[in-house]
Amino acid sequence: MPQTPPVVLTIAGFDPSSGAGVTADIKTMAAHGCYGVACITAMTVQSTQGVSRVEALPARLVTDTLKELSRDLEISAVKIGMLGSAEVVAAVSEFLDTSKLGNVVLDPILRSSSGARLLEPKGEKLMLERLLPLATVITPNLDEAAALAGLPVSNLEEMKTAALRLHQRGALNVVVTGGHLDKAIDFLSFTHPNGGIENQVFKAERQRSRSTHGTGCAFASAVACHLAHGRQLPEAVLLAKAYVAAAITHAQPLGQGTGPVDHLYRMHQPPRRQAAVAEPESVG
Repeated sequence: MPQTPPVVLTIAGFDPSSGAGVTADIKTMAAHGCYGVACITAMTVQSTQGVSRVEALPARLVTDTLKELSRDLEISAVKIGMLGSAEVVAAVSEFLDTSKLGNVVLDPILRSSSGARLLEPKGEKLMLERLLPLATVITPNLDEAAALAGLPVSNLEEMKTAALRLHQRGALNVVVTGGHLDKAIDFLSFTHPNGGIENQVFKAERQRSRSTHGTGCAFASAVACHLAHGRQLPEAVLLAKAYVAAAITHAQPLGQGTGPVDHLYRMHQPPRRQAAVAEPESVG
């Protein structure tokens, strides 16, 4: 009898182009041998060319969906993406505080890659105060880390400083993703079991590609899947980074804007190309 796959819950918005949001998360979870379930927080009107409209769903609907799923299923990990409104941030925070689910990966989406605001300032403040401390790990990109930490973030030293500030604001573990840097550097700052903070740097060559829509969603979902499989956070980050690099490498151009990565590239036989990611380096 086949083993039951870990169930991973995504709490995120709906992207009709399927490059990001819940549909992209579900594809990533399937690629990692997990069963994905979803709670949609917002509907968007968007394509590969950008976001033109956002409609947050009622917070009560989000709450009822989360309660129904958690009553029925044993959830091994949670990935949180776009929330869309302060009311939804509050609803998700209340659910996590009550349910005590583990392996919570928060991708703090504040704006779309095209610049559209996806969470108002009130929701951002509530995220910092209530949701940040409930997450196992947060995975902000450079702009999100800068907004949440209140500091400029454009290089490795500033990533390290921002991560420390986010720890001070309640984050247990932080991955600042730097895919837009000249070198694709991700900085992991995690709380050691003895209470100290340990850092690792993950490096890869930056890929020049127009198929990068939803990389943050794919990365956070992949981390959640590896945690659901019982892997430790540093290994989860390394494997998630390698997965995203390969998904970009194997992507086919779609749409007239920034196209999606190939979340299911492993289904191709034989693989077309391989993407290499360096081993992590410990830093002081």
